[in-house]
Amino acid sequence: MRVIAGSARRLNLKTIPSTDTRPTTDRIKETLFNMINPYLMDATFLDLFAGSGQMGIEALSRGAKTAVFVENNKLAVSCIEHNLSVTKLKENAKIIASDVLHALRSLEGSITFDYIFMDPPYNQQLEKQVLEYLKNSSLITTSSVIIVESSFETAFDYVNELGFEIIKRKEYKTNMHIFLGLERGKHE
Repeated sequence: MRVIAGSARRLNLKTIPSTDTRPTTDRIKETLFNMINPYLMDATFLDLFAGSGQMGIEALSRGAKTAVFVENNKLAVSCIEHNLSVTKLKENAKIIASDVLHALRSLEGSITFDYIFMDPPYNQQLEKQVLEYLKNSSLITTSSVIIVESSFETAFDYVNELGFEIIKRKEYKTNMHIFLGLERGKHE
């Protein structure tokens, strides 16, 4: 696992040996970041269920202004700290070592995010809990993009009821990314 592009390009990242984490492959990460790269300069990026922190680190390496990493596994938090040191991107990063919903509540009113990336454990509906929280949150605006990495079995048929719309769906061999935004008109 490595940083694909930007200031930390080609640097290797550490991950924790565990079946609890499922790092995004370099190919999938590269595809995703090629789609959002034109909009990353000076963006604010939230990496939920951060694991090794590779997604937020990639965003910082490509010019994001700040990245916040949320992870409750202590070994993974140490891994994120290590990876931020190796890439020399620690200055623009913040790590919150807690569960995702507690972290979101603690951030409320202090920042809005241009991008929120989440890769929760599959098939537990954790992404739905996060979206239910975010629908009325000050952490997002109508221009924010939420990207969910999920299994093919994950249903997103409820997102319109929460006030979100699916902007894009990108399928890979093993999983998919769903791009979501607040429905225009409902929150303006």
